[in-house]
Amino acid sequence: MTHRDEVIEAVENALARNIIREMNILLYALSEDANLSREFRFEQQHRLRLAVFRHSTEKKERAEQRRKWLTQGGIIC
Repeated sequence: MTHRDEVIEAVENALARNIIREMNILLYALSEDANLSREFRFEQQHRLRLAVFRHSTEKKERAEQRRKWLTQGGIIC
């Protein structure tokens, strides 16, 4: 398995687990990896950044939906 394949696998695993801390650690590791081309690093980092953004957006949307459910009809259940 080449280093590129290992990086792709690590990114895929981080995306599947959807844990922000792991994604941030991988983002940092990719920025320091001189064995990869700039374009490849950017592509993998972009995938991770999008996942972090989506995670944050979905979390806000779930919180808003929960607030609506709890305050339905003007009464907090």
